Amino acid sequence: MRHFLSAAAVILVMGAAAPAFAEEPATFEITIKDHKFDPAVLEVPANKEIKLVVKNLDETPEEFESTELNREKIIGGGRQGVFYLDPLKAGTYPFFGEFNQATAQGKLIAK
Repeated sequence: MRHFLSAAAVILVMGAAAPAFAEEPATFEITIKDHKFDPAVLEVPANKEIKLVVKNLDETPEEFESTELNREKIIGGGRQGVFYLDPLKAGTYPFFGEFNQATAQGKLIAK
């Protein structure tokens, strides 16, 4: 009987802790190459948390910036930046490279 109660207590504690282990956000990747984003248009699910990885394949730094996403980060050449985005409402969210605005343009579309 004692082993049964111990096992039941462990199961109850694990069940109570389950909500603390949230599901990992979906991961999406954008690369910067030749001062351009690829893909320049990225579709993501609306109303879901997102992990966005931006890899800079150029040798020079670029600043990933988006007023609509309220994010900006300088990403060194050959490095990457990671952004965790709260669930987005359906819509279009432009982003750009601050250091190469003429070519580094893109948008996230939440559907």
